[in-house]
Amino acid sequence: MDDSYYMGLALVEARQAYDLGEVPIGAVLVIDQQVVASAHNMREIWHDATAHAEVIAIREACKVLSRWRLTGATLYVTIEPCPMCAGAIVMSRIDRLVYGSPDYKAGAVESLFNVVQNPALNHRLEVTSGVRADECTAIMKDFFRQRRK
Repeated sequence: MDDSYYMGLALVEARQAYDLGEVPIGAVLVIDQQVVASAHNMREIWHDATAHAEVIAIREACKVLSRWRLTGATLYVTIEPCPMCAGAIVMSRIDRLVYGSPDYKAGAVESLFNVVQNPALNHRLEVTSGVRADECTAIMKDFFRQRRK
């Protein structure tokens, strides 16, 4: 199993969000090649501004593992995390982030800011971007195209 495989699982989560009318972003947290948590956006349904896929997956993983430090984890996300999610990723000590497409309006990994590798913070992580980017971009474009109709 490789980055493409796990991003495929994150895309499944994104499609679930799409079907619910949520912005289609999915996240999967993996430790030692085992999926510990997976989630998709739930902001609209939960009426919760913090219910982003990344935050939900981090919360779930912390519960499953009974710890807040997620060292050894890789988080797969279909779209570049926003500042809130990037901060949560750093604070939870995730070692690696893999995301599909950039977010030029709110991305806080490479597009607008680089929170996850900021030398002023006490934790930095490895980043891999562009994994299955075309699919990650396509689901977002289709979602917003449908909403504009």
